[in-house]
Order: sequence, then structure tokens, then C-alpha cells
Amino acid sequence: MRRALLALVLIMGLAGCQTVGGWWDDWFGSSNKTPPAPLVTFKPSLEVTLRARADIGGAGGSVFTPALTKEGLFAAGYDGKIARFDAGTLKEIWRVKTDKKLSGGVGAGDGLVVVGTPKGEVLAYDMNGKARWQAQVTSEVLSAPQVADDLVLVRSGDGRVFALSAADGKRKWLYQRAVPSLTVRSFGGVMVDQNAVFAGFGGGKLVALALEDGNVGWEAPVAQPHGVSELERIADITSNPVTDGREVCAVAFQGRVACFEMRTGNLIWARDMSSVAGMAIDARNVYVSDVNGTVHALDKTTGGSFWKQDKLAHRQLSAPLVYRGYVVVGDVQGYVHFLSREDGAFAARIATDGSPIRARPVALTDGVLVQTKKGGLFVLGLR
Repeated sequence: MRRALLALVLIMGLAGCQTVGGWWDDWFGSSNKTPPAPLVTFKPSLEVTLRARADIGGAGGSVFTPALTKEGLFAAGYDGKIARFDAGTLKEIWRVKTDKKLSGGVGAGDGLVVVGTPKGEVLAYDMNGKARWQAQVTSEVLSAPQVADDLVLVRSGDGRVFALSAADGKRKWLYQRAVPSLTVRSFGGVMVDQNAVFAGFGGGKLVALALEDGNVGWEAPVAQPHGVSELERIADITSNPVTDGREVCAVAFQGRVACFEMRTGNLIWARDMSSVAGMAIDARNVYVSDVNGTVHALDKTTGGSFWKQDKLAHRQLSAPLVYRGYVVVGDVQGYVHFLSREDGAFAARIATDGSPIRARPVALTDGVLVQTKKGGLFVLGLR
């Protein structure tokens, strides 16, 4: 792993820092690839079917996450297309071409659809695809903006968090902090809950900001950098924190997974773990896809191991989704795996288009949606 990281340290010019570009396999050279573990055979306990399919265009070197609102499903691709679909059937309602390359999206809510570009442009459209406004942040937008309480929260690649007016895109507040000299290229954004904005940063810090004005409520270490070399000392939070209204949890690459009290930032528990893809939370557990391809279910109260599924080694899993008694993850070959929430056993598996699934699956009213690197959108039904 260390040789692979060293081979891909790229000079990005972001505040003078260096970025380890592309943890996932298809951004490495072929000499650094570790073959995915073979798919195991099992007797399915769940029937999963393909209910609908559409295409939005490839993701390039970015990760695009579809957005679901009461108005429908919104998706975007690297080549600049944004589209609105019926969430159940994937019937296309409209599609616009922005004439710009996109790198972050989609955020949707409060009548807006928002995407970002590699040049730090933030583009907002209404629910009918009409352009509303354009704003500028300081560097590339790699994650989906979040829309909340008349604000659009945008995470830029240089570690800043911008709050823009949902009405016209004007800046309301800005949070910035020092960036470590060497960081992992991160597609992590922000999580908004209880009038607070939670964001993880390079160096393993989790920060809670007031949604209204960006003031820091608290800051806590998820991981502490350690080791001799700069590579060994990377301990970045590269995925979105997760919350349940009382706790907020985050996981760091080469670091730990940790949960904190949302209001105070007091540590509840922490344990060593490494992840770039991220995690999910429900009433009982937190679920983590680690860098080795193992899915962990950890007790939300103590951090104790409830179960782990290690038969997906090196399959470069997406962040998990908890859906109707199952934990759902996508992998580098475009398979979607359904694991029992009770013990992690394989319940079902279905193929998509053969390209990596980087974004967390999305829960629909009646099914699960995934977006692939090739730009395929797939609605999966459960029987």
C-alpha cells in the first residue's frame, strides 16, 4: 500500500500542499493494482431485480452522488450534463448541458439543484433545469453541495467550507483551516444536522460549525497522525460524517473510527480503523467499509464489533447504505452486494455495467439506486 501511495503523490498546487491522488484502483497505474477477491458463492435469501436503468454520462476522476427530493431524482456527470428523473422509473423529465466540466454533485433541496466544477464554480438551477446563479469558490469542488435553511454548503478541495445564499449565491460565511503538507485527495463533503455543519479534515480533525454563521462549536480528533514519514503520518477524514440526531461519527484513512456527542464533541468511543469510502449509521450500529474491503458492524454505544464481512477483500467498496434490514455496498466491478444487517451474511448480489460504484447507494421509497463510474443509473428492487 505504501509503494502505491508513494507512486501517486501529485503536486496539486492547493495552498502549497501535496495530494495523494486517487486511492482507488482505477486511478493507480496497473502495476499498483491488487486483484479483487473472487466472488463467493452463496444461497440468496433475498431476490433483487433490475427495475429501471438510465445514463447520465461518466464520472471521469470524480465521484457523483445522485440526489433524491420530493420533486424527483437528480444526477450529473463529468461532461456537464444534469438531469432530473422520476425516481421509480428513471423516466427522464429534463436534461441540461452546462457547457462546463463537472466534478462535484448533485446537491438538491429548497427548489435548487447544485453542482460544482474543477475550477471552483458553483452552478445552481431550479427544479425545472433553469439556471439560477453561479458563484466562485477558491478551488475545485469534489463533493456534492448541501442545501439547508436557505444556504448552500460547499466544500472546496483546499479544505474550506463556504456557505452561499440559496437565493443568489453570495457568500454568507467561510470556514478555513490549515491543510497538512500531504493529504489524500478527498471527495468528502459536509453533513448538516441539528442546525450544525459537520466536516472532517486532513490531519484527522472533525469540526462542528454553526449553520447560521459558521462559528466553531467544537473540534475533536478522530485520528492522530503518527509515524516517521509524511506518508505514514497521513490520517485524513475523506468521507462524510454520519449522524443520528444525538451522535456524530467519522472515520479516517490510516486512523480511527470514532463517535462523539453531537452537542459537546465529547468522545463516546474510538477504535483503530482505516477507510476512505465512509460509513453509515442506524439505531443500533455504525457500519464501515474499510480500505481492505471488509464491512464492519460496530455497536453504536461501545464501538464493539458486532460482525464483519471480509469476503469482499480488495473490491474497493463504496460507503454502505442501511436499507430494510440489509447493508448495501457497491464495488469496483459494478456489483451491488446486500448483506444481512443481523450477521453480515450475503443475502443477494446483482451486477450493473461492470464499472466501479464509488458513490454510496441511495435509498428510494421502494428500492435502491446506484450510480456507476460509467454514468449508469440503476434502480434495484427487493422482493
